Amino acid sequence: MVGRGSKRPPPDTAAPAPKAVAVTSAASALGRTTTRQLDGLRRGVPVDQEASPLPMARVENVDRKRLRAYPMQPPTIPHSIDGYQVDKNSNRCMLCHARANAEKFQAPPVSVTHYMDRDDQFLATISPRRYFCNQCHVVQTDAQPLVANNFEDIDTVMAAAVAESGSVHEAAVASKGTP
Repeated sequence: MVGRGSKRPPPDTAAPAPKAVAVTSAASALGRTTTRQLDGLRRGVPVDQEASPLPMARVENVDRKRLRAYPMQPPTIPHSIDGYQVDKNSNRCMLCHARANAEKFQAPPVSVTHYMDRDDQFLATISPRRYFCNQCHVVQTDAQPLVANNFEDIDTVMAAAVAESGSVHEAAVASKGTP
């Protein structure tokens, strides 16, 4: 504290500073612990070493709808968008995906939520907050996942539940016998 004339104990009577204790391996370069690294993005490369970059992923242009990797994931773009103009003056995506043109181009229309403002009022055109499509939607590539994922979308979960309940129902009927 400045200006209060605080008294400090003499250096020989001060309490010793606590020592940090860490379990490290003999081969540790920067004091890494022996526990397994959890960072899947580094692909097992220690933090004190430079990881070589993965090769650039190629865009898949197969027009195939992919399953989602997490809840509420925006759909991925199943075609190349090289040269598409999406700026404040033009949105090339809306040529095909606007609700008025989707059937003609056989493209999925954008969700009605894209026509809602932040107060949930419907607009005649795409909401400004949903106008820049590649803020949320990404092109499909042949890149391999960096971390394991066991997410199942609701359709898969429901299909499994129906299949299970159907087999349980059939087993119950078979055990009772036919009337």
